[in-house]
Amino acid sequence: MYYFYILRCSDNSLYSGVTTNPKRRVKEHNFDNVKASKYTRARRPVKLVYTEKHKSKESALKREAEVKSWKKKEKEKLISSN
Repeated sequence: MYYFYILRCSDNSLYSGVTTNPKRRVKEHNFDNVKASKYTRARRPVKLVYTEKHKSKESALKREAEVKSWKKKEKEKLISSN
């Protein structure tokens, strides 16, 4: 199982990604200087605000690409609908 996820950073920006374990990945974004993305390292702490399950990595990556192309307002609507 793969997950598409969205994080809210300390500066209120949004970061999205794909993982097999959202809980572990959030921990890495917050505490691991090697495995965290460069973007989230500079905007800690981050909080998980949205997840979607996908059966394949390809499906989760397609969803990530789709949502990344949206404006922040559309992403916020997605988060609040959850």
